[in-house]
Amino acid sequence: MSESAVKMTTLPSPLTPRRVVVLAYDGLCTFEFGVAVEIFGLPRPEFGDNWYQFAVAAAESGEMRATGGIRIMADGGLDLLAQADTIIIPGWRGIDSPVPTTLIDALRQAYARGCRIISICSGVFVLAATGLLSGLKATTHWRYTQILQQRFADITVVNDVLYVAGQRLMTSAGSAAGIDLCLHVVREDYGLEMANSVARRLVIQPHRDGSQAQTVARPVASARESQSLGQLFDYLHQNLAQRHSLEVLAQRAGMSPRTLLRRFALATGTTPARWILRERLRCVQEHLMHSQHSIETIAELTGFASASVLRQHFRQHFALSPTQFRKENRRVTQ
Repeated sequence: MSESAVKMTTLPSPLTPRRVVVLAYDGLCTFEFGVAVEIFGLPRPEFGDNWYQFAVAAAESGEMRATGGIRIMADGGLDLLAQADTIIIPGWRGIDSPVPTTLIDALRQAYARGCRIISICSGVFVLAATGLLSGLKATTHWRYTQILQQRFADITVVNDVLYVAGQRLMTSAGSAAGIDLCLHVVREDYGLEMANSVARRLVIQPHRDGSQAQTVARPVASARESQSLGQLFDYLHQNLAQRHSLEVLAQRAGMSPRTLLRRFALATGTTPARWILRERLRCVQEHLMHSQHSIETIAELTGFASASVLRQHFRQHFALSPTQFRKENRRVTQ
């Protein structure tokens, strides 16, 4: 058994890393497995000792081969699930491949004691087989949503979102959407700053809302437009406190307002105005967690017309006041 698995036998304390176990099996989906390893299993010394503990659990005995000719050596068997705080199910080896009863039982037991379970892509078929998703919303790759709904009529299958994040049961769409869901988990566990740091190391956009569509109906932007949008995103991130009109943004991107709206929606799933509001609210969250600034000062720093306007948008978006959020999410400097 590897060192990471041995560490997971220690009892957790409020400041110890959260214990993440990813399942492995014969016929493993390499990309989805790699997503879990990259985000939760990669050492991150910049965060100190308070980061995830990580292990790989074999879902069955015998040789395990992954897509691409890779052979997998796990840290242990299903006994590791009994010690996990979070279990990740990569895309299953086939939607028609039966789920072992031993795996179903282990997942049910883990959930019953309070474990969080995440599925990526077709991994939802494993989670659905446990019955834990009964009466809940879930998603998967757009190719499988109809089949999932037919086989599990008691699940509300959401067809065109990146992920559905319940309190302890989370499902994602296709492979890349698993990255978005895993980053969402990091934000929940460690806050925006650390999640954004992970995203920077991955060289990806810090956040895509789970409600964003899976598929793109229109052609992708040209190389020139893609570069212009990238520069526009950088400009907006650096100047969120300023006022931005559609006409000025379009001029900066070298597009007509209509083209900008279309390309912006393809890239983000929303409008420039809504994207800016969302980014401003994230900045508000960071200030509330990490600074002593008053609400009035934070409103000025993040581009809101007044503290009352900030409070209104914050409550609409997060269903609690900025003051309540600060009390519940305050980060203590170690």
